Amino acid sequence: MDIHNTDNGATRRIEALRQRVQMMKDHDYYFYNQPVEEILEGAKVRVRGRIMGMYASYSYLGLVNHPRINEAAKKAVDQWGTGTNGVRTLAGTLTLHNELEETIANFKHTETAITYTSGYVTNLTVISTLMGRGDYVFSDKINHASIVDGCLMSGAEFRRFRHNDMEHLEGLLKNAPTDIAKLVIADSVFSMDGDIIDLPTIVALCKKYNAWLMIDEAHSVGVLGAKGTGIEEHFGMGDVIDIKMGTLSKTIPSVGGYIAGKKDLIDYLRHGSRAYIFSAALPPAQAAAANESFKVILDEPWRIERLNANTKQFIGGLKGMGFDTLLTETAIVPVLCGTDEKAFELTKQCQENDVFVLPVVSPAVQEGMARLRATVTAAHEPSEIERAMDVIYQAGKKMGMVK
Repeated sequence: MDIHNTDNGATRRIEALRQRVQMMKDHDYYFYNQPVEEILEGAKVRVRGRIMGMYASYSYLGLVNHPRINEAAKKAVDQWGTGTNGVRTLAGTLTLHNELEETIANFKHTETAITYTSGYVTNLTVISTLMGRGDYVFSDKINHASIVDGCLMSGAEFRRFRHNDMEHLEGLLKNAPTDIAKLVIADSVFSMDGDIIDLPTIVALCKKYNAWLMIDEAHSVGVLGAKGTGIEEHFGMGDVIDIKMGTLSKTIPSVGGYIAGKKDLIDYLRHGSRAYIFSAALPPAQAAAANESFKVILDEPWRIERLNANTKQFIGGLKGMGFDTLLTETAIVPVLCGTDEKAFELTKQCQENDVFVLPVVSPAVQEGMARLRATVTAAHEPSEIERAMDVIYQAGKKMGMVK
């Protein structure tokens, strides 16, 4: 059957997206999937043969190509090869995987931890394994797509509360049945807006209404807290989150995801979550790189200090120029443009001036909330940040976005 000659909903969706992508390409506005040819020192990359400052990376502490981490990965390849050729439950577990999970548990101050091969899959499998029909999940309105998909896949009653609105969350919790399992889940740092969940209040509400709390720390590990251990340290709260989720692909320069928590919880996931049981284990090099990265974060606290200074400079500078950066407090700095076209044009002018930023448009964000989603890292020099801000300002001024 030729799907292109079939008039159905799926075909129409494919055609609508094809037309949108083609329109972007026709206007020289297609910036996605650009291959990076080389990652260079000091938050620079080579793209299309040109060296650009990288302001779209999640390497918040600048750990990509860190010599200790690279060396750990190389040693792992020498010892174990490039793959495990098996799932963890059967022949795929290496001593290295156990070491990584112990390192994560120590870093997150929990009894133990479990790792998965992707951050997206971690949320999908953990939520759908823990929750089921008749249970209730409460999710922040702008949580990551992997959280939303995990909630839907679980079959539980799915309730979304207004972004960081604790009063709305309490109303939903109050109206839920008392004799069922309840899970409240939120990003720690929101991936599109850069703001931080109100952890003290959400913890109090979970205690009051007998709900589990799951926090996705993809963008807070290495970013929040004096030692970079995350949102609990940031608020000085100790071990208060039941299910601590994080990724190994942002501040940690590897790939994968993890859950840290109580031993009973982790044992249940190890024997019940399908993504653990039916997915091949993390490759040795990636497990070793992640393991060493957590140790480097603790050994080099100057990186967090540098990131905090760079973040303050970047947010303060852009705000001072007249840009709307929403409520960000972190290294994720949205530069609000409004329309998709303005976000595309601002991106184009920035990239033409060797500042590598990327646009986020609908449906990833609401219509009218298109933006540059710029990021700053510990690897940027203050002078480089000044130049990047000047490029963004000059382009914004030309487009009438700022004065």
